[in-house]
Amino acid sequence: MVVSLDTKVLDPKVRHDFVYVFDVTNGNPNGDPDAGNMPRIDPETMHGLVTDVCLKRKVRNFAQLHGQKIFIQTEAALNTLIEDAYKEVGIEAVSIPVDTEMISLLPTELSGDIGLGSDGKSIVYTGEARTKRDILNVLRELFDEEISQDLDKVLDGIARDLQTAVREKRSTISKEDRSKARSIMLRDYYDVRMFGAVMSTGLNAGQVRGPMQMTFARSIDPIHPLDLSITRQARTTTERMKTGSTEIGRKSIVPYGLYRAHGFYTPAFAEGVTDDDLELFWQALVYMFEQDRSAARGQMACRGLYVFTHDNSLGRAPSHKLFERIRVVRREGIDVPRNFDDYVIEIDAEALTQGVSLQEVWHE
Repeated sequence: MVVSLDTKVLDPKVRHDFVYVFDVTNGNPNGDPDAGNMPRIDPETMHGLVTDVCLKRKVRNFAQLHGQKIFIQTEAALNTLIEDAYKEVGIEAVSIPVDTEMISLLPTELSGDIGLGSDGKSIVYTGEARTKRDILNVLRELFDEEISQDLDKVLDGIARDLQTAVREKRSTISKEDRSKARSIMLRDYYDVRMFGAVMSTGLNAGQVRGPMQMTFARSIDPIHPLDLSITRQARTTTERMKTGSTEIGRKSIVPYGLYRAHGFYTPAFAEGVTDDDLELFWQALVYMFEQDRSAARGQMACRGLYVFTHDNSLGRAPSHKLFERIRVVRREGIDVPRNFDDYVIEIDAEALTQGVSLQEVWHE
């Protein structure tokens, strides 16, 4: 059942520690690319693992679906988003003047990180490469045909001038401008506010150490991953049509696994975080699997979210002692758990440390 959110768990000025419980049925919650995308496991104990970045990715996707902009995404390069913040500050991309004869040697349509200035007499560079060699390679990629020696000398000169301009641009950005760009990134991107980000890969907008952090999730009991053979009645090439009517593939699943993760909200690192941001985060943990359905993941669901809220920013008790009050145990007589009913979640909310409250945001 859902418990309405208490105003305490929405306060961004105090510390929160939480226990997050979720399960998977006949799915792969987090594949390991180093193991053929099999479900991640601890090889010593055979307990299942789900990485913190996997969980944060689902939170980001949920936030984006609810109208928030996110920084770590696939639609735009990170440096481009940082440059957009600098444009708002008033610092534009690097450009160098180039005479008409040199411009005539370039393709009529420039693309990617290289563009023609609005005056028609300059080249604008928006890429992240800093060395002359890397910038020269970007210029060479504009040409489909083989580049002549004379043209390569021209491109080498342009690359040299762009590299000098890039160095000068970065050296002239003041601490005040960098701080302004950093503030814009915090204002615009939900995941920068909540999880932090390193924003110095191109134009340097500094770093943010986010207040919300999560651990790896670990299964309560050992899991038994299955690597199943599947067939498909389709062919990708005409040659493969001659080998038969089907092709063999693989699909990895966990028949059932109940996982537990811990999380921490530290207000000392919260810059610009609002109660709405916190509310969206708790909602994401409860509902994010509903927006992330796929055949590969099977059936995933939040089974419990328990938030310990302190009445100050530094906390009243160690988080590990609070987490011990939430126990997930297997029911007696169950040898191989196959659904959530095979477990019971025991909650000890009695005699909590003064100044700490427990809210069951979600429990079943």
